[in-house]
Amino acid sequence: MKLLIKKGNILTPFREITGGGLLIKGGVISEVLETEQDMCKAESNLMAAQEDSKIIDAGGNYIAPGFIDIHTHGAGGHDFMDGTVEAILEAARAHMRHGTTSLVPTTLTSSLEDLFKTLDNFKKAGEYQDGPELLGIHLEGPYFSMEQRGAQDPRFIKNPDREEYMKILDYSKDIIRWTVAPELEGALAMGRELKNRGVLPSIGHSNAIYEDVQRAFENGFTHVTHLYSGMSMVRRINAYRYAGVVESAFLIDDMTVEIIADGKHLPQSLLKLIYKIKGPDRICLVTDSMRAAGMPDGEYILGSLKSGQEAIVEEGVAKLPDRSAFAGSVATADRLVKTMVEIACVPLIDAVRMMTSTPARIIGVADRKGALVPGKDADIIVFDERINIKTVITRGTVRFQLPE
Repeated sequence: MKLLIKKGNILTPFREITGGGLLIKGGVISEVLETEQDMCKAESNLMAAQEDSKIIDAGGNYIAPGFIDIHTHGAGGHDFMDGTVEAILEAARAHMRHGTTSLVPTTLTSSLEDLFKTLDNFKKAGEYQDGPELLGIHLEGPYFSMEQRGAQDPRFIKNPDREEYMKILDYSKDIIRWTVAPELEGALAMGRELKNRGVLPSIGHSNAIYEDVQRAFENGFTHVTHLYSGMSMVRRINAYRYAGVVESAFLIDDMTVEIIADGKHLPQSLLKLIYKIKGPDRICLVTDSMRAAGMPDGEYILGSLKSGQEAIVEEGVAKLPDRSAFAGSVATADRLVKTMVEIACVPLIDAVRMMTSTPARIIGVADRKGALVPGKDADIIVFDERINIKTVITRGTVRFQLPE
């Protein structure tokens, strides 16, 4: 099938093309149409060919790559660890309605039984093609600092166990990312093993100091999970000040970071600071959403329905019942972009880049996703100036479209 999207403002996301369009063939982008003449010619050829085709008029709205969320636990009332294929698919579809065309389902610290069940269901879910592409799975835990555990279940937190993590890695080839506290005994060796297997080692729920983070970076840990959440900052040890994970992420130029830009986890000042220091090519936006994303306030379960923890959502914020810590977010990707534009005062094109090309590069799929250029997957969204999603296209097929 051929698809023509016309009369939109294209965010590639490295430049803006006013009044442009896209021609899609076979699920990939065939041409970027930069002039009215190019669009007229493409439309005429499409109609003359009398092939199976569709034309979408963007009506002056923005045309951008589909959003890529590399850290999400669920949405729409479902968690990726609920134990069913349907839960994975429904959570992914809920995110799709908010512009996400690719995502990385993420686990929570849990029993091995629950983890292996999730890996099995993820493999089965990947056989379906009617929603966002499931790029791979992100394991968050259980090798964390107890002091920085946040909402992670303390029953399962431990130091890296080589026999255990090798068993997990051998069990599933779908694991593409693993968050670990690098200061723990055995963590650096684990980082090297992950890197050798093409899995992204990421720093998170960590009480490390700068020297730990520097060694971790040298051993493959090139990314920081949800910056500022569940990690050390500058502190005194025996009266001397030591930089924590946050300051280390700023200091190491090539370290990439992700932020939960929901307007709740980080205030305007910190969003601006992170953007000022790291820039749009080293920041990706993530939802870190739990099952309540896209749902009303109320009581929910964080993690699997069978063995997860209770959480409460009040005024759009997910917390543990004692309100001692956040319990993920209830954000969707469109909200992240909107927050960066309206609260952090970031240019729209940079906010889109942090939700598209930057996560694509971090997670290793930039060869086929994250930008509107010929040859890449036709994962495309159309949205208005308030970041309201109008159309979602995955691999050249229209999956969601608001009525005119």
